Amino acid sequence: MTWKQWTEQELEIVRAAGQWRAPRDFDAAGVEGKLGPDGQPVVAFASNDYLGLTQHREVIAAAHHALDRWGTGSGSARLIVGTRPVHRELEEELADWRETEAATVFPTGFAANLGVLATFADSKTLVVSDELNHASIIDGCRLARADVAIARHGDPEHVDELLKRASGRRAIVVTDAVFSMDGDLAPLNELAEVCTRNGALLVVDEAHSVISPAVEYGEAEVLRVGTLSKTLGALGGFVAGPRAAVDLIVNRSRAYIFTTAPTPADMAAALAALKIVRSQEGDALREILRSRVRQLQPEVKSPPSPIIPIRFGTEQATLSAAAALLEQGFLVPAIRPPTVPVGTSRLRIALSATHSAEQVDALARALVALRS
Repeated sequence: MTWKQWTEQELEIVRAAGQWRAPRDFDAAGVEGKLGPDGQPVVAFASNDYLGLTQHREVIAAAHHALDRWGTGSGSARLIVGTRPVHRELEEELADWRETEAATVFPTGFAANLGVLATFADSKTLVVSDELNHASIIDGCRLARADVAIARHGDPEHVDELLKRASGRRAIVVTDAVFSMDGDLAPLNELAEVCTRNGALLVVDEAHSVISPAVEYGEAEVLRVGTLSKTLGALGGFVAGPRAAVDLIVNRSRAYIFTTAPTPADMAAALAALKIVRSQEGDALREILRSRVRQLQPEVKSPPSPIIPIRFGTEQATLSAAAALLEQGFLVPAIRPPTVPVGTSRLRIALSATHSAEQVDALARALVALRS
C-alpha cells in the first residue's frame, strides 16, 4: 500500500464515522459576521474572545505600533535574537498578574503545556491527570514519557489515592482550571492541599479562567499555564511560577528553545489587553460577561465560566440542533467525538462581553423552541 492509498483509506474511515470536518470562513470583526462562501449573516456563540479585546482600540493600536517599530516577525528563537523589549515587558506584567516570581511566553498555549510537562516530567515521574484535561496536557504527558495515572474528573480524593503510587518518585498533578468542553471548575483549593501533603508539583492550565473565583494555593508548589489567545485577544501562551522553575523551562524546554519567538505585535497586543484586564474597565467587562451567562443560566448566581454545554448525547441530534440554530442566524458549534467521549455530544455555547443582551435573549428563545 502506498502512502497516498493509506491516506485516502484513513480519510474514508473518518467519513464513514461521520466525523469529517473542514474549516469554514467566518468574515467577522467581533461576534457578528458572514459565514461560508454564501456569506450568511450570523451571530457567533463560539469564540474564546471572552472580553472582546481583539477589537479594543488600545489593543489594536499597540499591535500597530509594534508592527511599525519591529516588523511582522521576530526572525529568530528567543535565545538567539528573537527577544524584543516587549517580550520582557509582557513577561514581567504576567508574573505580577499571577503573583509569581517570573513568567515566560510561548508561541501558543498548546506549546506552553507541552513545554512545561516535558521539562518537569520524565519516565521516572508520576503524573496524575484529570480524565477531562485538554489535548495539550495529554500530549505533553506523552511527550514526557511519564508514568500517567488518570484521575476521575474533579475528584481530589482520587488524586490523593493515586499519588500514593509515587513511592518516593517525583510527582505532578496537572489539571485544567476551567474545563473547556464543560465549563466547570477544577477543585483547585483541594488539589493544592493534596499536592502539599504529598510533595507534588501542581500544574494548572488557566486558559479559560476569566470569571472564575480566585484560588488560594497556600504552600503548594504551583506552575500556572495560561494563554494570550483567549481573554487577552492575541496569540501565544505563557507559564508563570518560581524564578528557578521558569529558568529551567528557558534552558530545557524544546518547545521554547527550538521555535521562532512569538511576534512583537502579538506581545504588544497581549500587554495592552492585560493592562485593560487589570483595570476598572476589565472589572466592568467581566461583570457584563457574568450577566450574559446569567441570562442563559438564571439559576447560577456566580457563573464559573462563559462556557455553557447543552448535551444531546448522539452526534446526529447535536448536529441537527446546530443546523437548526444556524438557520436562525446563530452559530453554535456541535462538539462530538473524538473531541468529547461517545454519547456526550453537545452544543458548546461560548459567551462574550460583546454579545448584547438582545442577542443572548434571542438565543435563549431559540434554545427553548429547539427543545419544545
